[in-house]
Amino acid sequence: MRDLENLFSVTPEDIRRILRDFHSEMQKGLAGSDSSLKMIPSFVDRPTGTETGRFIALDLGGTHFRVLIVELDGKGHPAVVASGLSVVEKAYMEGTADGLFDFLAARIDDLFAENGIDRSAHFDVAFTFSFPVDQTGVASGRLIQWTKGFTTRGVMGKDVVKLLTEALARKGLTGLRVAALANDTVGTLVEKSYTDKDCDIGVVLGTGTNACYVEKLSNISKWKGGSSTGRMIVNMEWGNFNRLKRNRYDIDLDHESPNPGHQYLEKMVSGMYLGEISRRVIRDLMESDFLFRGADGKNRFAGKGSFETERMSLIQSDGSKDLTTVEQFLRDLGIHRSTLCDRQWLKKVCDLVSTRAATVSAAAIAAVITWMDPDLASQHTVAVDGALFEKYPGFGDKMKAVLVDLLHENASQIKMELSKDGSGKGAAIIAAVAASAMPKR
Repeated sequence: MRDLENLFSVTPEDIRRILRDFHSEMQKGLAGSDSSLKMIPSFVDRPTGTETGRFIALDLGGTHFRVLIVELDGKGHPAVVASGLSVVEKAYMEGTADGLFDFLAARIDDLFAENGIDRSAHFDVAFTFSFPVDQTGVASGRLIQWTKGFTTRGVMGKDVVKLLTEALARKGLTGLRVAALANDTVGTLVEKSYTDKDCDIGVVLGTGTNACYVEKLSNISKWKGGSSTGRMIVNMEWGNFNRLKRNRYDIDLDHESPNPGHQYLEKMVSGMYLGEISRRVIRDLMESDFLFRGADGKNRFAGKGSFETERMSLIQSDGSKDLTTVEQFLRDLGIHRSTLCDRQWLKKVCDLVSTRAATVSAAAIAAVITWMDPDLASQHTVAVDGALFEKYPGFGDKMKAVLVDLLHENASQIKMELSKDGSGKGAAIIAAVAASAMPKR
């Protein structure tokens, strides 16, 4: 246990080092120098809260694609009028650009048909594309690299808004104008700031992870344009932060991933990878005959991807004395003779992996806030979206404890709040902000 605790520990000195290294990488990224943090200008600032109208939000953030029609009332109450959700099948994730974007256009057409909307109706659209993008305008950006298991051919280096617009034309959806290319993290910030003016950071902690924050234009030395407010939301792409202490499980997982050498923080923090890290630890404990000794079904943990983060959450939510939920979970796997000690160890492994994820996440948030406000003189609301923060037992509480340990009484200046639909409602608000600066149709 001591060996495992050492492997997954994040000490106070580790946290301070993360802050220093984050600030260094942020500075380089804002200057356009080589950095693991891309620091991508979003071309938008926070909303005024008075935006009105109906807008379409498209959300491609992982294995699902959503289409939403959102109405803004100008009083801080965005409402979803209609929505559709589709699974992005592996054939599209690993296929061609035309195949993927035609699939997206077809799902929009389906929603229109279901709600009796003429396919030539005029809407301004925000496209939430939650992958690293070199954004060249409010409604243009080239894919830097795929993450989250996508390998679709013909998209890397291309303008994803252009690819979507061409697919919309092929489908006959001639009234749709893509007004903004959005990131789910930027949408998370915008959705919360529509009603909370202290919100200046957006974070996603789900299948993947990322963050954005409000930056002064004077600090974005690579930015050559202007802004009426002197501020802009910067998409950090912090999942790629690479100055972290990794252990052998992290290194092996990275080597076997679709994108080795990239997304070190994401592979340590996000829901896509936590279950796999835990599985590798459990497998080693089983191979050394430390766990489930003599039990049937031990090969259930042998296959890559066979233990999901959702199962970790189930295991850690079991507060019973005999860990009966864990016992039933193991029985369902075919392991019928687990001991209480086996079940306690299984829960402990999940706790070690998830606690490290929460600690690194909190350290990264602290780094961004102390960059913006070194003395923590102002209130900061952190809008957080994603199942880890929302549903994983104790994840948010562990993050708050790290902030208190690090910042002491100044931690009271930071408020972390769940933002349920930044990639939907937030994207629609971004479309409204962007459309207000575009020619009327």
